[in-house]
Amino acid sequence: MNNAGASGPVGPLTDADPEGMRQALEVNLLGYLLCARRAICNMSTGGGIVNISSAAATLGSPGTYVHWAAAKAAVDAMTIGLSKEVAANGIRVDCVAPGTIRTDFRADPQRPAEAAENVPMGRAGQPGEIAGTVAWLLSDDASYATGTVLRIAGGM
Repeated sequence: MNNAGASGPVGPLTDADPEGMRQALEVNLLGYLLCARRAICNMSTGGGIVNISSAAATLGSPGTYVHWAAAKAAVDAMTIGLSKEVAANGIRVDCVAPGTIRTDFRADPQRPAEAAENVPMGRAGQPGEIAGTVAWLLSDDASYATGTVLRIAGGM
């Protein structure tokens, strides 16, 4: 599982510190590329990679994390392209795009509860709900899945 998240500056893009954005992009995109590269080099007999993206990749996170959402959209594109590149080697590459999940990712611990008001299911997700999706993608039950981006976001 390829999971990294560094938000960098929070707020409108016009107020964002360029160095903070650069660091967030390095973690959220370059970090994924380097980890996937290393994993593929070690998968001589096939295997699976699951990238963790975000529903923000298509929602955009206006006013808070536009740069982060852009990096996660790049992770979605990376998943699709890399899945085609390595499929013949028996390596599957998929992605899970969570919505609002109750974690300590955000500086404001109340943010998941506040954001849940906009989720059609009316609640933030739990980490186990994402873990179960990852486990399925890495299992034999998902042996024909590759290049898939699964949004697990309560209807967002």
